[in-house]
Amino acid sequence: MEVTTIKTLGELKQFGYASRSIKVELRENLIAHLKNKTTPFTGVIGYENTVLPELERAILSMHNINLLGLRGQAKTRIARAMVNLLDPFIPVVSGSEINDDPLQPISKFAIDLIAEMADKTPISWLAREERFFEKLSTPDVSVSDLIGDIDPIKAANLKLSYADPRVLHFGMIPRANRCIFVINELPDLQARIQVSLFNILQEGDIQIRGFKLRLPIDIQCVFTANPEDYTNRGSIVTPLKDRIGSQILTHYPKDIETAKKITAQESGQQILPIKVPELARDLLEQISFEARESDYIDAKSGVSARMSITAFQNLMSTAERRLLLSDEESTTIRLSDFTGIYPAITGKVELVYEGEQEGADFVAQHLLESAIKTLFDARFPKIKKLEKKDAEGPYDPLLLWFFESEGFELLEDFSDSMYRDQLDRITPLTALLKEYAPGVDKETNYFLKELVLWGLVANNKLSKHSFSNGTEFKDLYGSYINGL
Repeated sequence: MEVTTIKTLGELKQFGYASRSIKVELRENLIAHLKNKTTPFTGVIGYENTVLPELERAILSMHNINLLGLRGQAKTRIARAMVNLLDPFIPVVSGSEINDDPLQPISKFAIDLIAEMADKTPISWLAREERFFEKLSTPDVSVSDLIGDIDPIKAANLKLSYADPRVLHFGMIPRANRCIFVINELPDLQARIQVSLFNILQEGDIQIRGFKLRLPIDIQCVFTANPEDYTNRGSIVTPLKDRIGSQILTHYPKDIETAKKITAQESGQQILPIKVPELARDLLEQISFEARESDYIDAKSGVSARMSITAFQNLMSTAERRLLLSDEESTTIRLSDFTGIYPAITGKVELVYEGEQEGADFVAQHLLESAIKTLFDARFPKIKKLEKKDAEGPYDPLLLWFFESEGFELLEDFSDSMYRDQLDRITPLTALLKEYAPGVDKETNYFLKELVLWGLVANNKLSKHSFSNGTEFKDLYGSYINGL
């Protein structure tokens, strides 16, 4: 028998339905997942050994939870994923504003209705997706919004005095009875509003305009907060922190592989005839890692995972635009395409004073060059700042090629064949890759060739000039000497 076919309180009793609080419901359903070695937190990547075990312990302890972390660390996604731990449906008294349990009613409406209709009391079923409430903390949030207030229009229409509890208008929290209620950016909530949450977290009841009203609200509270907010915009009042059972610290991806999985999952890119070398994905994620360590960027503000996601979308769109203009059927991501991701970086980072002085575009370019240098140093012989005068290095034939040439250009509108032919002109570059990067596929090979050129620029061995339609690489001093 489908439970949702039960329509009256009498039928519900005959079915043998047993009430349980939402915290017990979450706990017992989590226990079932743990026994079956499954997880309700699908789509949350990189927290398997850190955040999720702490979250599971908090749920097993039946705690209210505060997720504390910088922006773009999946705090809201984790809170929303908790819905997967709820029962598919729960019964409520039909017409109840606060999802009254038919077996344990708490509102005057439900109590009076059951007293009048007994086992014929109509019930309806609330799906798990409808049991998630979310509120973003803003300066205009009031106690009335969260808890409730007296409704003068209701009093006038029903011809009731303000002393009658039926004139009350319930706020978001009572309406979230038997549900998960999330308050995002908790420190932004004014202190006097935070105080109104004390009773709900500890005693489970509410007070409205002095009414002697005890509603044992059954609710799972989840808060999210950014540690930067504690000093910049507000703080969580100490008595409220004391009433939150578990505070869980989130974090950014700890390695490139995890970051790539997150970006691939979240980018939502359409299937395009564009090949993406794995090295290009590594470089994209390395930019975020460089940003989190950069002296130009405010580390307290953080660098959201959304930066990598939008940067990847811009990267694909840069290649797609080239593909559309060239009328070719397919293409491959080039390192020079990365200049198209700057707009995704400049709007996602908070600059410190030094960064503001240099400008957002300079910082974006600096981050790309730093990421290129990191990948270059990891894959090719390191270039020492101080070398013996007559020491022969692995890059000497390549640098000599540029010294003797007039320069080398890679234009944005090059077709794939023209792009490869242009790079193949540099014979010492081909020889260098055969020695230090043997066995790579063709797409990665050409990406590596361009990486070597950019890496030599980052190590001050070549000069690079960007212009409207491409990039020019030259010997660092040769052109100057030839001019003399």
